[in-house]
Amino acid sequence: MESLTLTGLLKKVAGEFPSRRAISVSGKFDLTYDRLHQLIEHAASRLLSAGVMPGDVVALTFPNTVEFIIMFLAVIRVRATAAPLNSAYTSDEFEFYLSDSESKLLITSKEGNERAQAAASKLKITHVTAALPQADSEVSLSSSTHSELNLDSVSKIINQPSDTALFLHTSGTTSRPKGVPLTQINLASSVQNIKSVYKLTESDSTVIVLPLFHVHGLIAGLLSSLGAGAAVTLPAAGRFSASTFWSDMNNYKATWYTAVPTIHQIVLDRHFSKPEPAYPKLRFIRSCSASLAPAILSRLEEAFGAPVLEAYAMTEATHLMSSNPLPEDGPHKAGSVGKPVGQEMAILDENGVQQEAGKSGEVCIRGPNVTKGYKNNPEANKSAFRFGWFHTGDLGFLDSDGYLHLVGRIKELINRGGEKISPIEVDAVLLSHPDIAQAVAFGVPDDKYGEEINCAVIPREGSNIDEAEVSRFCKTNLAAFKVPKMVFITDSLPKTATGKIQRRFVAEHFLAQISTAKVPKFGA
Repeated sequence: MESLTLTGLLKKVAGEFPSRRAISVSGKFDLTYDRLHQLIEHAASRLLSAGVMPGDVVALTFPNTVEFIIMFLAVIRVRATAAPLNSAYTSDEFEFYLSDSESKLLITSKEGNERAQAAASKLKITHVTAALPQADSEVSLSSSTHSELNLDSVSKIINQPSDTALFLHTSGTTSRPKGVPLTQINLASSVQNIKSVYKLTESDSTVIVLPLFHVHGLIAGLLSSLGAGAAVTLPAAGRFSASTFWSDMNNYKATWYTAVPTIHQIVLDRHFSKPEPAYPKLRFIRSCSASLAPAILSRLEEAFGAPVLEAYAMTEATHLMSSNPLPEDGPHKAGSVGKPVGQEMAILDENGVQQEAGKSGEVCIRGPNVTKGYKNNPEANKSAFRFGWFHTGDLGFLDSDGYLHLVGRIKELINRGGEKISPIEVDAVLLSHPDIAQAVAFGVPDDKYGEEINCAVIPREGSNIDEAEVSRFCKTNLAAFKVPKMVFITDSLPKTATGKIQRRFVAEHFLAQISTAKVPKFGA
């Protein structure tokens, strides 16, 4: 039974590789698998003493620290549900997430988090802090309960595949964030899928660059590594830093890393302006969570001498749905998010009819990694689970080799006078210009066409590209109806906490500017 749980998988790995490095905090200390297992069991007994019961939801808000990892795995160990939250939320956001998840307890670092604590206090949720003073101590909880630790009671707990282990929210790009409960079997299945497609083993090592409150960093970076007996390193600052990234990668003999396209672009920009004396020999670089333009993919491969494998994922699938394979397992195709991994995938039309190769429709999946449904949201469940499949809301097609090509979010396709435009396609053209570092195309309301296409670009450092040049380049490389009518040159783009550019927010941001600034118009 425990082989179908993440907890069982991690226990097995700790038994197989007790003395191997599991987690390092850069420049501070290392924890072996055996030590990590002990710390988790000890923290689990602390949670039992604090009154945490099976099924309780425990909210966690931390930077990327070893305390977060230990407490997260300890919560799951006692058959409770971990709900990681972004520590940058406002008090109102904390109040929404704590309330929506029905959290019984809030755990923070010893420094605390005023906004989270204010929200917890308002909702009458107990707050405790967790600290690991040094590698050879135990995690202490600032709980008012100081009863005797009982490690026996933890050892008697048997985790079940159906236990809800993780509670996350969707990013809410088009509506209110939806609560996604994920079970032990969802987590174990996803970890196994990621391990298998990237052939992760105890010889691998990575540096975590993404926040662990998000499914990409948590599942692909952290838990898949731990499920393979591999090593992970946390940056000393508790978050990604371009200035320390490569020294950490070199010092800890990293073999791969996973990131969102915006971080890949930051890493690339730094490589061009301040190259490192040496780079580690990487097996692969992984990109996920947003579309990676083929031009960026080839620049990354050229700069770091490793295949760049683009993948496709979402919270409801416990992250991974499809990925380009390692070179020995087949070609990786620029512009494609690869083949389905460990689950069934189909392209369906609006009547649930499966589409043939090359024909677009909605990307749908089913498998043991997929959530059984949103929490307290019958409307969302009704539209997402139809014809026996989970509907992703993404439009795409499978080519004759079974590789998935995404056209865009169904709700983000731009309908210009009946012509459907994929903003992903326009992004890719913009990013192929040598002087453009970041770019995003988006739809705006238009009296004549219903919707019109605009774009915002961040020039590469030292470049003096202007709106006219962007427009000229688009006219050369795109059909006339796809050429952005308005071009915004900017030095920053609105992003989510995970570094994802959200078109809706970009559109709102620049639409607000139009009324207050004289922005040149270009286009067909």
